[in-house]
Amino acid sequence: MEFFLTGEPGERGRFVEAFEEFCRRHHVPDAARQAADLALEEHLTNVLNYGFTLDEERWISVQLGVKNNALCVTVTDTGVPYDPLSAPSVDTSVPLEEKPIGGLGIYLMKKFMDQLTHEREGEKNVLTMVKGFGT
Repeated sequence: MEFFLTGEPGERGRFVEAFEEFCRRHHVPDAARQAADLALEEHLTNVLNYGFTLDEERWISVQLGVKNNALCVTVTDTGVPYDPLSAPSVDTSVPLEEKPIGGLGIYLMKKFMDQLTHEREGEKNVLTMVKGFGT
């Protein structure tokens, strides 16, 4: 399944419905669905909020698949070049009230997904996330 986002009002809700229906149809376990949902929310929020200039057309593709007992998600966008996997690690030993704002989303993506890869293909960022069933 492929879903396109442009940042228009209401489309994130439609995407969540489509994502949940895809997971039901393909018997994706709740734990894998919830982990991918969290990672997608964090990544899509970052791309929509920081990946484009105000007047720039937004284009994001989310492809969903199930392969080898795993949920596979590929997010492709035409935003500025950015590799979220190269972001510095978060120091989880610092108390929450002392942490700077931001940075936890990428940490959570890394923690909840089994595999994350990023590539820059021409003018597009491509992030692939994999969550195995039972992990």
